[in-house]
Amino acid sequence: MESHKEKILVVDDEASIRRILETRLSMIGYDVVTAGDGEEALETFRKTDPDLVVLDVMMPKLDGYGVCQELRKESDVPIIMLTALGDVADRITGLELGADDYVVKPFSPKELEARIRSVLRRVDKTGASGIPSSGVIHVGNIKIDTNKRQVYKGDERIRLTGMEFSLLELLVSRSGEAFSRSEILQEVWGYTPERHVDTRVVDVHISRLRAKLEDDPSNPELILTARGTGYLFQRIIEPGEE
Repeated sequence: MESHKEKILVVDDEASIRRILETRLSMIGYDVVTAGDGEEALETFRKTDPDLVVLDVMMPKLDGYGVCQELRKESDVPIIMLTALGDVADRITGLELGADDYVVKPFSPKELEARIRSVLRRVDKTGASGIPSSGVIHVGNIKIDTNKRQVYKGDERIRLTGMEFSLLELLVSRSGEAFSRSEILQEVWGYTPERHVDTRVVDVHISRLRAKLEDDPSNPELILTARGTGYLFQRIIEPGEE
């Protein structure tokens, strides 16, 4: 590990889960802080400024959805939600509110550790192939700066989460080329091809990106749907091309 320890906030109302995760994550080199309910989670977050939040859904005082919603008003910190809910629609709700990924209870601590590593690695990753050496791409009134990991629409900076930016960067790096949902999950989230996972994680993130970048999200012009395949970014015409 680097000298700077990445800090993880674990939020769960079950003390046993907090203890297990605090022990295991500390053993593999993370600095861990914990909270037992939603209100304590927000207070601890503001005091400690963690690099990633592991957030349970069902909690007293303020549930995980409420915490996620509040965090997204002030931060782009990566969020992995823990959910014991059987209905996929409930899990998708967390993603729609801004979570980056989810793990279903009961879960293997090793699985959660793998998700944490993958999300943190992807959020820090820069320099996708196919990006110009300047790192800056202009598409209409959209400016994408891959070095600073910032996006502007006109003069306004558009806040993206780390995973949203990584997804956008992937699509832009091979503009005009369609990616399947499975490819996107593998490239951005680090899911192996053998792992069965709900591909709606991709659909929700695409929807979030469109809502932030498109003039009319219901009729997108930048991030297009490739019927029967997945998604692509409109082909970017380089200077000098017809």
